[in-house]
Amino acid sequence: MLNEVDMFKAIKWPEEMAPSRSPIHFTNELEVVASPERIWSLLVNPTVWPSFYPGVKLVQLHDGHESLRLGTRFKTNLAGQDVFASVQEFKPMTHIVWGGYPKVSEESKAYHAWIITPTPNSCHLWTEETMQGPHWIELAKKAPDAFWRTHEKLLHDLAKVATERGGSRT
Repeated sequence: MLNEVDMFKAIKWPEEMAPSRSPIHFTNELEVVASPERIWSLLVNPTVWPSFYPGVKLVQLHDGHESLRLGTRFKTNLAGQDVFASVQEFKPMTHIVWGGYPKVSEESKAYHAWIITPTPNSCHLWTEETMQGPHWIELAKKAPDAFWRTHEKLLHDLAKVATERGGSRT
């Protein structure tokens, strides 16, 4: 399994979105008794996101794509915000990253990475995000750990959906 330094290096942080330059930066991780393939299939299929992604009711893919892949642009509602994003990194079964901004504030950016590492009977999920700009900062002032808590719930809900749908390696 990758250690924290390797996780950081696996993400190709744009210089302006690097954790050291972002006022909001958090990580969440969880061991899940589901195959990396099962987790991957859920992450790249946004039609199932409402079953595990807090607050997501609909994801609209652009560019004629039916699932996420490198360059896919999409619109959704995350953290109570209408968000426009695109897939910035894409390594099948192991890692996907999207970056975007809320409709109300294009200068407020976010960069969200997922890393899936196989383990003997399951996989390890790591998600890391940086956020910057006035809109995200104002939301964080109101509830400093809200983004971290939302991602913690996201990981647990994703794990639940993955295991209920028979994603175990055993």
